[in-house]
Amino acid sequence: MTTIHLIGGEKGGVGKSVVARLLAQYMIDHEIPFIGFDTDRSHGSLLRFYADYASATVIDNYESLDAIIETASENPERRILVDLAAQTHYPLAKWIDESGVLELATELGISLCYWNVMDSGKDCVDLLGNLLDQYGARLNYVLVQNQLRDDNFNILEYSGIKDRALDLNARVITLKRLHAPVMSKIDGNSYSFWAAKNIDADNRNGLGLLERQRVKIWLNHAYKEIESVGV
Repeated sequence: MTTIHLIGGEKGGVGKSVVARLLAQYMIDHEIPFIGFDTDRSHGSLLRFYADYASATVIDNYESLDAIIETASENPERRILVDLAAQTHYPLAKWIDESGVLELATELGISLCYWNVMDSGKDCVDLLGNLLDQYGARLNYVLVQNQLRDDNFNILEYSGIKDRALDLNARVITLKRLHAPVMSKIDGNSYSFWAAKNIDADNRNGLGLLERQRVKIWLNHAYKEIESVGV
């Protein structure tokens, strides 16, 4: 059966949508069939950049969330990719607990993997601790250390929270920071990551030769990290 990849991390601005877009592009480039769900009502990145693969999901509507499990059950050959907006943990957890989602997923042979996207701050460490307290070994975890602000994750390293996650067989990857003006151009042009590395500059705000090269190097590193944990 399939795996449901939940791209989360309760704090806003840590790069959850970038990770969701990376996973989408990785699956496309590696011909891994998937179906996406986007819970961000105002800035839905999967809907914006990968509209052919994604649909909107209302995070506080059980019937809308039910479609995630039903789609996974009906499409065992496809991965399910869910981009979770910031501050959506409470309604998601309420749905999971009141609907018996984890128990049903086990019965159906569906695996759930939570990609916890983090910056280097203490609040992300505390939120990860809360997630582990709530779900323990009932979820699979990937800790995404996103270097968008800093490459020093000592707070996580020495907190004891990372060790708890590793004891639960969590895997850890690092996402390097893409040069900010390049990411701004990608978003400003509504480029997929494939378009960002392949399309010549066709307007004054397009990506130049070296900018496209930086995207290729960044993607190659990100893909190696994703391959290390698998999808």
